[in-house]
Amino acid sequence: MKIGNYTSKGNVFLAPMAGITDLPFRVMCKRHGASLVYTEMINAKALCYGDETTWKMLQTHPEEEDVAVQIFGNEKEFIAKAIRILEDLDRFVLIDINMGCPAPKIVKNFEGSALMKDPALAEEIITAAKKAAALPITVKFRKGWDERSINALEFAKMAQSAGADAVTIHGRTREEYYSGQADWEIIKKIKEILSIPVIGNGDIVSYQSYTERMDFSGVDAVMIGRGAQGNPFIFEEVQAKGKAKSDRSYELIEKTIREHYEMEISYKGEDKAVKEMRKHICWYIKSLPMAAKVRNQVNQMTDKTSVLQVLEEYFDYLRTDSRKQML
Repeated sequence: MKIGNYTSKGNVFLAPMAGITDLPFRVMCKRHGASLVYTEMINAKALCYGDETTWKMLQTHPEEEDVAVQIFGNEKEFIAKAIRILEDLDRFVLIDINMGCPAPKIVKNFEGSALMKDPALAEEIITAAKKAAALPITVKFRKGWDERSINALEFAKMAQSAGADAVTIHGRTREEYYSGQADWEIIKKIKEILSIPVIGNGDIVSYQSYTERMDFSGVDAVMIGRGAQGNPFIFEEVQAKGKAKSDRSYELIEKTIREHYEMEISYKGEDKAVKEMRKHICWYIKSLPMAAKVRNQVNQMTDKTSVLQVLEEYFDYLRTDSRKQML
């Protein structure tokens, strides 16, 4: 798939997710087949002012190979400056502008999905970004702000006219957040009217949902977000009709958690890693037997040794119980 001057190695991407798609999680997804991985949202203004936390989020790892960076903001001058800074780092293959985040703290500053309420301002931002960039510029947005203002079709045409090299559409309004089902009908309509690549986002959770939505919409690629939480294996599953997570061995799931944990510690230090990994462990073991008990234990622990000991005992129990059921 070609986006501007970048050609991806596949068409199944890891979606940018604030607080989730840090370096260790991206590496896990890349190891299991993600074609392209995205950073967490980067605040363009904070980057321009040299914010230390923001710069930390821009670290990459050789295993990731291709990494896209997503930025957000509503001031074209800071967007343009941030793009020049990012390009000087020479770490990323494309720059995505977030115009779809529904988080209250983002939209109250008229950023993220709030920009769908002001297409003229959004157009100015995209135009300025393209003028500043050598890398491809893409835009991610939603179906609309709410059901009374669904403007994704017009917004997509505007983005293309302003110079975007590709667009990603999440098939929900800002008002819906992540509830209900994503509307792939509107994603299909956008694909039909644009000449640039279109990436669909929303409810890709299995090989079946991937093929159904790809066949229905004709999009060039898909982004997987929540479907990858605790399940980096989904990228192998959808691209190669591989095993679903429910068919993966306990050994593989435990091994992946441990690898993720160790990388998180190397990246953020033990204190932060223990806290960060709580949510990931809960996602990894979701739907497994006795998961609630383990989740409660892990969420109260403050050191790596205790957490890994609980996980070792838990997976030993699962393996033993599984063997007993086979006898």
